[in-house]
Amino acid sequence: MSGLVTTEIPALVQRRGDRLFFTGMSIAFAVSVFIGFAPTYFLKGYFGGPPLTPLVHLHGVVFTAWILLLLTQTVLVVVRRIDLHRRLGGAGVILAGVMPILALITAIASARRNYAANPVEALTFLVLPFGDVLVFVTLTVAGFYYRRQPETHKRLMLLATIAILDAAVARWPLDVIQRSSFAFFVVTDLFILPGVIYDLASRRRIHPAYLWGGLFILISQPARMAIAETSVWLAFTGLLVP
Repeated sequence: MSGLVTTEIPALVQRRGDRLFFTGMSIAFAVSVFIGFAPTYFLKGYFGGPPLTPLVHLHGVVFTAWILLLLTQTVLVVVRRIDLHRRLGGAGVILAGVMPILALITAIASARRNYAANPVEALTFLVLPFGDVLVFVTLTVAGFYYRRQPETHKRLMLLATIAILDAAVARWPLDVIQRSSFAFFVVTDLFILPGVIYDLASRRRIHPAYLWGGLFILISQPARMAIAETSVWLAFTGLLVP
């Protein structure tokens, strides 16, 4: 009996730690998105600015829904409502399918508006949302595939959300971000670090999802910047932004 107790208690502590950690990360994501988009979306009525198009409004609603769904899902695990967590997984699949399409349509519409002022910049800009979509789709598909392996699933969904946080981080009112073309990538990548540290502290090893998923995010960033101004990319995006 004593052996059973000593093995069950650490497992219970670990599960509680996981619930607190993933809930905390979901809250951090929500706060980060709010800070980034408060002036242009969430608190636009206070800050002012030009009116938003229906497409941008729809984009904002859908992506906000993803962040709130992630937070809801982690809270449901905390309160042990795994049944509701699994039912809401269907909503996650729908959102994950709509988000990439909506993101690309919105990005292309934005590039078309800015094309006359600076054609090259408008076309190179598209490498960012296209890259985000590629990484997000890859990680979410993997996350849904491993949904019956909770340890892998929750880490992949965490990484998938980190992959699209760069749009919010790039809008943070910090000089270091506004002055550098790559600082928002670096700051976004820092969200991966707590997961790695937590794994090392709680399990004394880094889960493979962080190794491969995190590496995928990191490699994608310089890769997309490397192709942004190539003739192939400009020709491709030129077809999308007539």
